Amino acid sequence: MLKDCLFCKISEGEVPSYKVYEDEKVFAFKDINPQAPIHIIIIPKKHISGLNTVRQEDERILGCIQIVASKIAEQFHEMKRGFRVIANCGSDGGQTVFHIHYHLLGGRVFGWPPG
Repeated sequence: MLKDCLFCKISEGEVPSYKVYEDEKVFAFKDINPQAPIHIIIIPKKHISGLNTVRQEDERILGCIQIVASKIAEQFHEMKRGFRVIANCGSDGGQTVFHIHYHLLGGRVFGWPPG
């Protein structure tokens, strides 16, 4: 845990959140500023700044996050026809909290290209 990281504090329960999922490696919660009818943030409990800082040792946790995203999506009827998973990297990529996280979005039709 990084002492001044918002998402580390959320996963530790120091900052309140609407928890959707938790296990020993992963924590997921509803986004406070949703960009879709369903907008869940999925994070590793281990602090990793972003996709640009992952290491080989992080491979397993990042794979777990993909499985968790699928499990969470199964819980929502609105995601039966599809959903989107997004990871922003760096300031230019739209990352605002520098703890790697994935946005699980669903409940509406998404266009392409995004942004």
